[in-house]
Amino acid sequence: MKTRLYTKDVKLVLAASFFYLMSPMLINPVIAGFASHIGASSILAGVVAGLMNLTSLLLRPLAGNLTDRVSKYHLTLVGGSLILLASLGYSATTNIGLIMVCRVLNGLGYTLCSVCMATWMASLLPADRIGSGMGIYGLANALGMAVGPAVSVYLYQHYSYQSVFWLAAAFSLLMLIVIQFVGNRGVPSATYQATKSASAKLRLVQPKVIPIAIILMLFSLPYFATQTYIVSYIAHRHFAVPAGVFFPVYAIILLVMRLVLRDAFDHVPFRKFIWLCLGFNLLGLIGLTDLSNWFMLIVGAFGLAAGYGLMFSICQAKALMLVPEADHGLANSTFYIGVDLGMSLGPMLAGVITTVLPWAWFYPVMMVTLPLIIVVYLLSRRLLA
Repeated sequence: MKTRLYTKDVKLVLAASFFYLMSPMLINPVIAGFASHIGASSILAGVVAGLMNLTSLLLRPLAGNLTDRVSKYHLTLVGGSLILLASLGYSATTNIGLIMVCRVLNGLGYTLCSVCMATWMASLLPADRIGSGMGIYGLANALGMAVGPAVSVYLYQHYSYQSVFWLAAAFSLLMLIVIQFVGNRGVPSATYQATKSASAKLRLVQPKVIPIAIILMLFSLPYFATQTYIVSYIAHRHFAVPAGVFFPVYAIILLVMRLVLRDAFDHVPFRKFIWLCLGFNLLGLIGLTDLSNWFMLIVGAFGLAAGYGLMFSICQAKALMLVPEADHGLANSTFYIGVDLGMSLGPMLAGVITTVLPWAWFYPVMMVTLPLIIVVYLLSRRLLA
């Protein structure tokens, strides 16, 4: 008989995770344009946009250590409040300096929420259902990443930048309300806290999770490059398919896959998943290389959804299984460092490719990530077995 997965607390944390992620996902697509709109140069607008990710990357280790020592509820409350404050701040000022302060606050809030909520979710799951549960948690994240940008672009095109910021603030407030009803506040036991404070030094990363973080970073590079450059790519290659359709198709495919395969995350070995997902990522890059029709667009979206999209949940579940529960916060922060690096380096790599080579080489060069994943996996396969 299977242990019950969807308890009241699990459902509430799932809803809260979607709400918190919607806020930065609404703001990120428009913040550079907003900065330019109020007078920032292109370079400064890029700095404003990147400040949240940079703050997040730098503060991950601190968030991971805090999450293993402090109530997940309290840290999530602080993180959500910072996101709410930042969202309201964007809507209330046109001062670039204050907006940069808001981006830093946004990054700090996002870091605390992403690490705390993933660890909180894992602590609520039965030991034999962590893979399934984190797969559904990843689905809530993926929906936020797909829905947020689409709604954001629509709002600022039809209404105003402020409407985006107000909706982002509303989602942050919803998250803060929902977590009030979670019964298990994710408080470490007194015995664990005493042991941790007596024996553990502040660690930047969980060493066992580093290969997982590198593998996920390499899987994510083509995805985040696509997220940033697909409109320009389609325009430069004179393809007739609509760029805005790619991510909704990706999200729908990923939703179906994660629901169908959720139990497989607990039973199928990591080694089988990584080879399958490598093949699918290759298929996605082949489809994106020639977006001459709707079929190739669907092939590209299917490939990245079955590749990077599935590996996100698989890697997160594996990261938690590699370490004792006492290190789940640090494991999650190390895992998210891989995501942050992919999110930052993907667009940078794409920019280098398109500067040095013709646009037709964009995705063929991205295929270099696949043999690199194989090398990292083979070097660490004993640890990951």
